Amino acid sequence: MSHYLFTSESITEGHPDKICDQIADRILDAALTQDPSSNMAVECTIKDDFVLIYGEANTNAKLNYEQIALDTIRAIGYEEDYHVMVKVNKQSNEIHQAVVHGGNELGAGDQGIMFGYACDDTDQYMPAAIDYAHRLAKQLSDVRRKHAILRPDGKTQVSVEYESDRLKRIDTIVVSTQHTPEATQAEIADLVMKEVILPIIDANLMDDNTKILINPSGSFVLGGSFGDSGTTGRKIVVDTYGGMGRIGGGCFSSKDPSKVDRSAAYYCRYVAKNIVAHQLARKCEIQVAYAIGKAHPVSIMVDTFGTSTKSNEELLAIIQQNFDFTVSNIIAELDLRKPIYAQTSCYGHFGRPQFTWERIIDLKL
Repeated sequence: MSHYLFTSESITEGHPDKICDQIADRILDAALTQDPSSNMAVECTIKDDFVLIYGEANTNAKLNYEQIALDTIRAIGYEEDYHVMVKVNKQSNEIHQAVVHGGNELGAGDQGIMFGYACDDTDQYMPAAIDYAHRLAKQLSDVRRKHAILRPDGKTQVSVEYESDRLKRIDTIVVSTQHTPEATQAEIADLVMKEVILPIIDANLMDDNTKILINPSGSFVLGGSFGDSGTTGRKIVVDTYGGMGRIGGGCFSSKDPSKVDRSAAYYCRYVAKNIVAHQLARKCEIQVAYAIGKAHPVSIMVDTFGTSTKSNEELLAIIQQNFDFTVSNIIAELDLRKPIYAQTSCYGHFGRPQFTWERIIDLKL
């Protein structure tokens, strides 16, 4: 299609799924702080005032799972009393032995497929719809901390119009925010428009036909875990490319970097972004696949959707000359054994320059 609309959504830190992602990644960070070689896959589920922490851990770290969960919820802004149940076992020895071979070469923590994507819509080489949706969600979270009538749960959505496959305008913006019972919808609409939407959205992309929908359902008092349940890893489309690029078979939050669901997806983004940043293509998608316990991927694929002057085969040769997809190298090159993961758990894992997988490097062409 040469003329089309594309829509992506984001959610705030107070959404129940994101509460769980944050708890899981704060547990991971706490483990890596004490023991950088920790192998972790500890997840979270929340409903009403009940929090379940569960999964597998192979670590020398001493972790107070309950306290991490409660501190996370309080930091988000929820003040209710929560009860935490913990069910965490040691990682299977069979899996552990497959991953750690006794030397410096790590095997993949699981089999699976991972994708990375980049395009030239924005300065950060992200699709425009998800980029703006994340920025609005982050702004909404910042604004609600300054205004007592807003509460932590919220969602954003942006529909972008493309013409001849180029970003033309923003067609629709949706912002839904939890609020106090006494707040009027007129107050909320005025506040969100002035302090959330206008500071973030490029005025050149809006026109008289751009539709702005603020709390389209009306009242949104009941939110967070009392309005819906939440679980780690349920927002993988939000976490990646908003549906513009394909997604792999696993989520990110809770997983240490030996799990290629996370680390290889980061590396694929790193490769795709460098291909686009070096103007080798306007769009680029990378797929890799791994077998559990094996250091090298079983396959690598590149697709530029007809936006490159080079063939996909030529680009694959450039990629293989410049990038090393072994698990040990991914962890080392991107410096993934550090406690950086709580930062990733909200507002997307990609398009944010503080992360190592967003670096642009020199390529041998």
